[in-house]
Amino acid sequence: MTTNTLNNEYLLSLGLDDTQLFLDANAITPYLKDEKMKKNRKICASLEAAIIASGLKDGMTISFHHSFRGGDKAVNLVVDKLAEMGYKNLTLASSSLTDCHAPIVGHIKNGVVSKIYTSGLRGELAEAISAGVLEEPVHIHSHGGRVHLINTGVIKIDVAFIGVPCCDEFGNANGFKGKSRCGSLGYARTDADNANHVILLTEELVGFPNSPATICQDQVDSIVVVDEIGNASQIGGGSTRLTSNPRELLIAKQAASVIEHSGYFKDNFSIQTGSGGASLAVTRFLEDKMVRDGITASFGLGGITATMVDLHEKGLIKKLIDVQCFDSVAAESLGRNPNHVEITANQYANPSSKGAVVDRLDIVVLSALEIDTNFNVNVITGSDGVLRGASGGHCDAAAGASLSIIVAPLVRGRIPTLVHNVTNIVTPGQSIDVLVTDHGIAVNPLRPEIAERLTQAGLPVMSIDDLQARAQLLTGKPKAIEFTDRIVGYIHYRDGSIIDVIKQVK
Repeated sequence: MTTNTLNNEYLLSLGLDDTQLFLDANAITPYLKDEKMKKNRKICASLEAAIIASGLKDGMTISFHHSFRGGDKAVNLVVDKLAEMGYKNLTLASSSLTDCHAPIVGHIKNGVVSKIYTSGLRGELAEAISAGVLEEPVHIHSHGGRVHLINTGVIKIDVAFIGVPCCDEFGNANGFKGKSRCGSLGYARTDADNANHVILLTEELVGFPNSPATICQDQVDSIVVVDEIGNASQIGGGSTRLTSNPRELLIAKQAASVIEHSGYFKDNFSIQTGSGGASLAVTRFLEDKMVRDGITASFGLGGITATMVDLHEKGLIKKLIDVQCFDSVAAESLGRNPNHVEITANQYANPSSKGAVVDRLDIVVLSALEIDTNFNVNVITGSDGVLRGASGGHCDAAAGASLSIIVAPLVRGRIPTLVHNVTNIVTPGQSIDVLVTDHGIAVNPLRPEIAERLTQAGLPVMSIDDLQARAQLLTGKPKAIEFTDRIVGYIHYRDGSIIDVIKQVK
């Protein structure tokens, strides 16, 4: 008998039914009756216990973030356990995948993973998918496009597995405390906000409340303590290295000159430099120009690097807006610097959000695997047609910025970077304004005012067709790649539409 039984007859006479009647003070919070459960109810004894509690079933969608980049250990740890538990036909929706995720190949073959959404693919996993190991084509999306696909219901996350360096027993977590600091959890926030069930994988439990919290207690269902969630030393490197290559430095220096004379190099300009050695190095060459002209940037966006942090601490960039840290210096800065601001992927680049920061960019500097004479850019497949890159925020930032610059060598080895038609389009040419190579600069005909400014400054501006002819003169005409009719991947533009398909190489 409940304390309200005497009132039930009267309440029912008012037209209420049994489901609307008071039953117990803890009807939906039974754990509050147990002091131990009250404080520690989210802590699971094992990953297996957390998975069982999540209600995960065959055919559902699991998600991960990629803040640890090449040092990530969460994806392999979880999918190995799911295979051990007998799960099949799962959709893997990670914000990106890289070389360290090669074991997923085995789980595609054994039927655990049957569908993949990701921004990027590299290494053995990429090669296997290019060769057709996945029956359904992989879905490649941009960082902003992923949030759009989630918000519109194309991707429905059933269980999100979020790796964090530390959290408290209630689930408050960030990425800039603890042993394995990855920095910003901007991509993980999307999963925490949208998943039906959220499991935190953490190396360390700290005192409540763990603040500031990127992932908050009201988003978290379960917590599992693991030995190691990621190797933070492997976050930097590869595509996020700061180059010492003389050719890349030459290109970066030229790109800084393009910015200087573009008409956008003025006080309070904003900038993002994407992944890739030359694009990351541009900020290094902008420093002297900014000091010389007394110019400061309002904000630097992105993947934040040590170079960006250095300019910020010198007073040359007022704020750093960070969706992902590209090295340990950036991760450390985020934890101590009040003007180093963490944002979500939705705030960063979702075209259907109420305010994406990319829309406020003046300048973005991006890399390319290929670019063609229509300024279309490929950052997902190599010259052999095999997956080896990432869409990332490329098309997001290019679309939002007032000045979009591509930096790339004219040729790599004996392969032209500038071609008549790219193997696959990730970013459409209408979003690209300038190409900077080690042999010259080409400006999109849609931006004649930029071409005029650069020419007047004495920079080596030439038509993109002439620049492409020079590339072909250096390498000869490359043999066309032969493809089968089988589609192994769909490339989604940032609005969710399909801009290209990836075919299996013969």
